[in-house]
Amino acid sequence: MSRHHPGETTPARSRPSTRRGYVLAALVLIGSLLMVWLYAQAAGEREQRLRQAAFVAQGGEIVMLLRQRLLHYELALRGGVSLYWSVARPTRRQWRDYVGGLDIERQFDGLLGLGYVPYLRRSDLEALQLAMRDDGEGLFQIRPHGAREVYGPILMLEPQTIGNRSAVGFDMFAEATRHAAMAAARDTGEVRLSAPVELIQRGRDGRRNGLLMYAPIYANGIQPANPQARRAAMSGWIYAPFHARTFIDSALAQLGAGEALRIVDVGEGGDGAAIYADADFTDDPAAAVLRHSETLDVYGRRWRVDFQSAVAGDGVAAGGYSADLRAIIVAGLVVSLLLFAVVMALAHTQSRAERLAEAMSESYRRSEQRFRNAMLYSGSGIALIDGSGRIVEANPALARIVGVAPGALAGTPLATGFVGPAAQVALTGEHAGPTTLQLRRSDGDIRLVELVHTPVPGDVGSEVAALVQVDDVTDRLRAEQEVRQLNRTLEARVEQRTRELTLANHELESFAYSVSHDLRAPLRTVEGFSRLLGERFAGSIGPDGQDYLARVRNAANRMDALIDALLKMSRITRDPLQQADVDLGRIAAEVVAELRQGDPGRTVEVRIEPDLHACGDPALLRNLLQNLLGNAWKFTGGRADARIEFGRDPQAGQTPGRIALLVRDNGAGFEPAYASKLFRPFQRLHGADEYEGHGIGLATVKRIIDRHGGTIHAEGGVGQGATFRFTLPAPGSDGHC
Repeated sequence: MSRHHPGETTPARSRPSTRRGYVLAALVLIGSLLMVWLYAQAAGEREQRLRQAAFVAQGGEIVMLLRQRLLHYELALRGGVSLYWSVARPTRRQWRDYVGGLDIERQFDGLLGLGYVPYLRRSDLEALQLAMRDDGEGLFQIRPHGAREVYGPILMLEPQTIGNRSAVGFDMFAEATRHAAMAAARDTGEVRLSAPVELIQRGRDGRRNGLLMYAPIYANGIQPANPQARRAAMSGWIYAPFHARTFIDSALAQLGAGEALRIVDVGEGGDGAAIYADADFTDDPAAAVLRHSETLDVYGRRWRVDFQSAVAGDGVAAGGYSADLRAIIVAGLVVSLLLFAVVMALAHTQSRAERLAEAMSESYRRSEQRFRNAMLYSGSGIALIDGSGRIVEANPALARIVGVAPGALAGTPLATGFVGPAAQVALTGEHAGPTTLQLRRSDGDIRLVELVHTPVPGDVGSEVAALVQVDDVTDRLRAEQEVRQLNRTLEARVEQRTRELTLANHELESFAYSVSHDLRAPLRTVEGFSRLLGERFAGSIGPDGQDYLARVRNAANRMDALIDALLKMSRITRDPLQQADVDLGRIAAEVVAELRQGDPGRTVEVRIEPDLHACGDPALLRNLLQNLLGNAWKFTGGRADARIEFGRDPQAGQTPGRIALLVRDNGAGFEPAYASKLFRPFQRLHGADEYEGHGIGLATVKRIIDRHGGTIHAEGGVGQGATFRFTLPAPGSDGHC
């Protein structure tokens, strides 16, 4: 028989304990879920009863609203009966005034009108037709045609809408459903409703289904006591047609019930003709809805009103739980799951602890193996030292740096071979950063090494106190020294070249001003004496001499203008840039306005795209647009349909921080082979006799674009116009440069 020590735990004993923990967790979960379910069932039944009671009460309120609406219609009918009793037979004008005073459209929503239907025997009909013909109303036609003992045609129906006018002349006594309601009103002396009928008029939804309400009129305004006498004294009816859907909607508008409703006219025989039904009303017994029905006796008819809550999906109305109850159920489920999780966590504690201990042991073994591999294959020298500074273990890289065999370093002081007092400080410091020291190898060579000293915790009883990493940086430091020396040489050369360039610029500027001053003096002399010669000796030199003098003066003025253009172009590259957010569209509009003012006789179509902004020097960008738009204005001078366009370049791709623009015209254009010469000073592709200018404008444009770090190129053809595409810096998202 085998025996186990008291503290020893075997797998056979641990499995039943773990199973008991799992069973306990399952029992806790099942018990808590059962309690939540029982509570939810009881609370749900209680809420369902409350909802059903509220649903029935709301149904009663809807029935009351329907009764009130029908009573409202009855009052309008009885008012018409009173009018007939008071004047025997009102005229059409009197009837129209009465109905107009009721304001049916506002006060009796759903009612199509009020009409009068006479009770006519055959002889009475002929007398009525003769009387209406004598009054100039023409022959009164009755539909449907045919000889009958008694007629009940619609004689008057107000207001006179298109549908109501088409109903006049219809014999309602000839149609069975209408006949039954009219006869019931005649024999009982009370207001009566018809069964559902097809009306002549259409409702708002385009349908004809509706109801008719009749009030009887007796001769002399006295209602006889029995049905036979009532038939003998019958004079006619006041009737009101109304559409079922409009009637129901208007009656329930103030309630806003949000319920599905169906009204069925069960009649005396219980035939069940539908009067009204909501689109979402369903007879599906599986639908989770509340249902309730009430019977309504109205004006000789019996209606069954079926109520139904909203279909499934509406939380409370569909038989679900209320928000509060759902929250309680969810909370109970959460608590149940939490209890289950707690018990399950306790059941797993021992198993997790054992697995964790095993994983930590494996992790320690792998960590040790990784450290050994790092030591073995590292390119840096690594040594573990004890508290007295002796090497406990070293890798092959350190042996190569020191110049000894790999096994010869163990037990030797690490400080052996390092030169200088700084070595002792670096070797004994804690968390010492990289320190560059001199190391004398075993062959006597002095090397520069970078040393890092870091204390490390060792195992209990271990001699290891710190880790030292040594890297031979001799070659790297020498290379860095050479790079620094080369950089100092380059900086000196750049500084010298900068001074030379600055001096050259100053000399060029002085030369430009000196040349302009020295050239202008003789030019003014030539121009002045030529003018005096022409004025004082005009008769002596003759016409040819005058022409020669004029050419001399023009050449002098042209050379003076060229000197001004050169000075302006030199200032463009000399003055410092003033960066700002520039509205190019506004500047372009101002430039075009100046061109129009200077040449008012021309008609040019100019298109400027709005919201064009760029970052740059406002004065230089204005100069740029003046040159480009001025060129376009000048070279379209020979066209009657001159057109100039300035806006974004649609062919350019999106470049961050840049805006691509173009200036296009339909003017004289240029030869594409010479496009590269356009931006050179004094390069002209057209003769001075064709278009005036100095050949400096586009060169100025090129310098302005270059100073803003952009690009420009030209496209065009002879007689096909020119397009200048260029880029400029764009403002940032915050509108600043």
